[in-house]
Amino acid sequence: MRSTLRCAVALFAAIALAPFLSPAAAPAEPAPAGPDGGAAGAAWAAAEDGPQQYPNVHIDWDVPITMSDGTVLKANVYRPADAAGQPISAPTPTIVNLTPYTKLGSMIADSLISIPWLSDAVMQVARDTDLSGTPFSGITDLTKALGGGLIRNFSVDRQLIKSGYTQVVVDVRGTGFSQGDWDLLRDREQRDTVEVIDWAAHQPWSTGDIGMTGVSYSALNQLQAAAKNPPALKAIFPVVPSRNPFRDLVAPGGAVGVAFMPAWLLAVNGAKLVPDLSALAGGRFDLKWLQDRMADPFTFMDALVNVFVTPEIDQLDPKVQDLLHAASPIRQAWENDPSRITVPAFITGGWHDVFVNSQADVYRRMPLPPGRKQLLIGDGYHISNGNESGKPGLPPRMDVLQRAWFDKWLKGIDNGIDAYGPVTVRQQGGGWITAPSFPEPGVDYRRMYLSATSSGASGVSAHDGSLVPQPDPGTDQLTVAPGLSTICSRDAAQESAGILSIIDGCAKDSRVAEVAALTFTSAPVAAPTNLSGPIAVHLNTIQDAADGYWVTTVNDVAPDGQSTVLSSGQLVASLRKIDEARSTRAPDGDYTDPVPDLSLDTRQQTVPGQPTALDISVPGIAAVLQPGHRLRVDVFAANFPKGLTPTPITVDTGLRPQHLLLDPAEPSYVNLPVSGNPGW
Repeated sequence: MRSTLRCAVALFAAIALAPFLSPAAAPAEPAPAGPDGGAAGAAWAAAEDGPQQYPNVHIDWDVPITMSDGTVLKANVYRPADAAGQPISAPTPTIVNLTPYTKLGSMIADSLISIPWLSDAVMQVARDTDLSGTPFSGITDLTKALGGGLIRNFSVDRQLIKSGYTQVVVDVRGTGFSQGDWDLLRDREQRDTVEVIDWAAHQPWSTGDIGMTGVSYSALNQLQAAAKNPPALKAIFPVVPSRNPFRDLVAPGGAVGVAFMPAWLLAVNGAKLVPDLSALAGGRFDLKWLQDRMADPFTFMDALVNVFVTPEIDQLDPKVQDLLHAASPIRQAWENDPSRITVPAFITGGWHDVFVNSQADVYRRMPLPPGRKQLLIGDGYHISNGNESGKPGLPPRMDVLQRAWFDKWLKGIDNGIDAYGPVTVRQQGGGWITAPSFPEPGVDYRRMYLSATSSGASGVSAHDGSLVPQPDPGTDQLTVAPGLSTICSRDAAQESAGILSIIDGCAKDSRVAEVAALTFTSAPVAAPTNLSGPIAVHLNTIQDAADGYWVTTVNDVAPDGQSTVLSSGQLVASLRKIDEARSTRAPDGDYTDPVPDLSLDTRQQTVPGQPTALDISVPGIAAVLQPGHRLRVDVFAANFPKGLTPTPITVDTGLRPQHLLLDPAEPSYVNLPVSGNPGW
């Protein structure tokens, strides 16, 4: 009798406590192993690709969300649905995506990939197409990104929704069908994001647990929101985000990109002018939307044009003037502080992404333990993230990782994703690896000096010099002139977000661009040599004018002479003042990441004929030089189309030749994060 009573009590307790037991109490999945996650990675893919809990998706179109200032944003709400297409009654965790690329764009992409016979065929072709070894292997990088799940991160993941999530896609203010003026990542838009999170958390279909997803702009605003720590936000999955778009994209090193920004601004401004035709046909057209668009049809386009038509700095448009001061409201709004992020964050990026300077930096600065923060960086561009995925030895697809991340942090499923990585990177010149940190443990910074002595490794450059362990005893002065050879370069592919990467002869071989460069090449390495971390280039320069523009690339040179850019940096000479609070140094005091101030407040023109020392930041890399390969530093005086100096600075440079002074008393060198035995 007593035994029966004990069993009854135990059974009652189990039933009573069942609703409160976390899914984490279930047996854990196998621990991830390697870049592909091993058995755990296979389980994540099976969870995303297999049958889901609910058979359908119900969509509420253009749901109005009223902000605290009265502006109405429009959202599409995607909810799990039963066999009859009716939304389920049980509340679910909710994933929010705020986008300037319009819900219409997300809807079109979602519609295409939700047609089984079409999406399955397209995705399979994308995954199987392989033009490696041909002059068009760059096309493979783009098609494999399509098959790598990125489109689900960008638009809507119906598999995720059918598994028991609600997804909310919102047009940011001033774009799509939302009212207002486009605030472009500034304070009012950031308040909107926090208010949308709060709105979603309090809807009857939401459990109150919110995650955020999205690509590019929709990744950047995730970082902004997470730094404000809204209580309902539980996890973020930002794909190719930026910590600071001014430094990364608008004016890297003080020069302005002339491919990405104009095309991007035209695309977003054009899309925001597309009216809600269904509302117009139904007599529900939003006149406030029309008034707002007429008041601000081309946000920031006037400022961009002004930069290239105004000859004097003090005549620049006030918006431009504002951007050129470090303490300006726009700069301050754009400068995100990762040290304030406390929710689990999975950061993804690419070594040739336009925002590469931010991604590892964000990971490093977040005060989270490994596992609650993850970093995945591939050897790709802005639109080819996830192009190497889904096969043995390669990371899981982007949508698979996203699903596993949200299952862990929003549903409490112990799937092992927190044991993945925490740093998973594609070594340029090698393969995928996992590491406990970035830079990898065991890396030491060392100088390699620029020497005028011929390396014999470049027969095309303006001057073939060497990289050597000690500075040469003699003094030399080398001249480099502005040119247009960088139209055929990896930087041009980067500035085009990866579109120009299909031209292999430019994106993967710098010998055409190097016609206008000073090249400095090391001896071949004797053993595999790892490079892991940011790079600093110190140049002793002489200008013939009141300003200059310097560009450096760090390259892997193969035995057959192919010169492949690993990373690049640039700097306008008059904006050389270093922001010590943002910069990092090695124990010996050398810069490892010299971050320029980029402000008119500290601008200092150069004195013609006098030496000027420049410290140029080169975004961090993970690379391996194979035996017989060499390291090269290229020095240019131009970088079109990635960088073009604003007209007032161009007037100051006079587009004159520039000079590199190689003096043992004030040497020029590259400070490299090295492990291994290169034999230099």
